[in-house]
Amino acid sequence: MSQTLPPPDNDPILRGDNLRMVGKLVVVAGLMFAFGYALVPIYRSICNALGINVLSLSEQAVPGNSSKYKVNTQVDLARTITVEFDANARGVWDFKPDRRSIEVHPGQLTTVMYDFKNIQPRTMAAQAIPSYAPKQAAPYFNKLECFCFNEYTLKSGESKHWPVVFVIDPKIPKDVTTITLSYTFFEVGGKIPAAPQAAVKTTEPKS
Repeated sequence: MSQTLPPPDNDPILRGDNLRMVGKLVVVAGLMFAFGYALVPIYRSICNALGINVLSLSEQAVPGNSSKYKVNTQVDLARTITVEFDANARGVWDFKPDRRSIEVHPGQLTTVMYDFKNIQPRTMAAQAIPSYAPKQAAPYFNKLECFCFNEYTLKSGESKHWPVVFVIDPKIPKDVTTITLSYTFFEVGGKIPAAPQAAVKTTEPKS
């Protein structure tokens, strides 16, 4: 009885089949990567269409921006940082902080109030986007409470008085002496505006 032997490794037919299989696997892997990469903009588009608030989630994802943040009780009394407050409104609304600046010590718990009034003749939903200057100060600016964590619906003529509770991490670089916290308030459902460019004030380290 004759026995059929397997084709040798250098069989051109076998090599062709292997190459086609490898090619198919490469195409499948590429498609899977492209699909995973496209999930982020698809997710954002769905959230925008449904009115789901993704801005507050991204803001609270910054280290320290949570009500569960444990306040550092070690206040650095040897350092003083000036915190400036800025407010911008994309629309005919009144939006401003109750003070323009304050001096704080790193590790010191501080509360500042912001006032907002809907002066449009209709109900609106709104959201605030924060930005920081200098940018390297952002990871050290820990907000325990902030109106920017949520969206709000305000009736025509309705006013709000919102707190921002924050503490600056004592580990902030020594050359940062001024931080500008800026908010842009815009109507939800419209195009998200770019974050405003706040003034940067730092001192050069001594040589």
